[in-house]
Amino acid sequence: MKAAVVTGFDQPLRIEELPRPVPAPDQMLVRITASGLCHTDIHAAHGDWPVKPTPPFIPGHEGVGVVEAVGNGVAGDWLGKRVAIPWLAAACGRCRYCLTGWETLCEHQLNSGYSVNGAYAEYTAAYERGVVEVPDAVSSLDAAPLTCAGVTTYKAIKVAHVRPAERVAVFGVGGLGHLAVQYARLVGGLVTAVDVEPEKLELARRLGADHLVDAHASNPVAEIQAIGGADVAVVLAANEKPFEQALRSLARGGRLVCVGLPAGGNIPVPIFDTVLGGKSIIGSIVGTRQDLAEVFALHAAGRTRVISQTRKLDEVNTCFDEILAGTVPARLVFEF
Repeated sequence: MKAAVVTGFDQPLRIEELPRPVPAPDQMLVRITASGLCHTDIHAAHGDWPVKPTPPFIPGHEGVGVVEAVGNGVAGDWLGKRVAIPWLAAACGRCRYCLTGWETLCEHQLNSGYSVNGAYAEYTAAYERGVVEVPDAVSSLDAAPLTCAGVTTYKAIKVAHVRPAERVAVFGVGGLGHLAVQYARLVGGLVTAVDVEPEKLELARRLGADHLVDAHASNPVAEIQAIGGADVAVVLAANEKPFEQALRSLARGGRLVCVGLPAGGNIPVPIFDTVLGGKSIIGSIVGTRQDLAEVFALHAAGRTRVISQTRKLDEVNTCFDEILAGTVPARLVFEF
């Protein structure tokens, strides 16, 4: 099979011919039909984070494909079904987090394209306890970005407990942000979209954003405070500055939801203002299998749109450059 492989953190990915994986007793063999490119894949390939993957490995955690074989003990009715392979490859199923609906916090979890090989390949072995079936009404091209960008932003809006008519500021309108705008609107939020690229702000407008802020041309803190401040600020950026801006843009009682993961990122938290203003800082990491099933159901019902462009796996290094240069409107998806 063809796969894109990280051989070293200072090396471009290599396209290699590898043996097709054999599913273990708790796994299934999935023939990949689409795989989204998430910025986390770039962090993984570059070894940006404190806990690093171990090369060689295959990135990718927005995989969608058809089950072609199952390991011992895996239900045979999975054969022929289309499944999504998310960031959470598998959780232990026994700890207090797993037992209380927070499997994404499991301390023994495995992560696709990071601690186990992912979906930048024609085939991958996926854990039965990690995949989610994709409804017929959701195309593989759309399902791939929904498997991370969708479920991550959906969960962020969930944990923010957005109430109707609250002002929701979305910092970063790209692969994740264009979906965050839509989920915030679905629960009744009035959406302010913040970005430095006019094309992405125009995309946010087309998707229903109520207020646009060009952070390159103006001060987003002043602009948002001028309309009363943000009740919720969701930050999806890959650098630190928007996190600090988002915190300062909050109204009293506001909630900052941190989603993006800048390498080595830190933000100063003014204790006096945070306490007297009753502000909250929330970390939100992807979503559960149930969250993803809900994301698929909403998309199948026509409530969301996925903006993406297709690429071939051979173009993976060029695609990384496009993402880092900020020239991609929303999501790139490798088609197989």
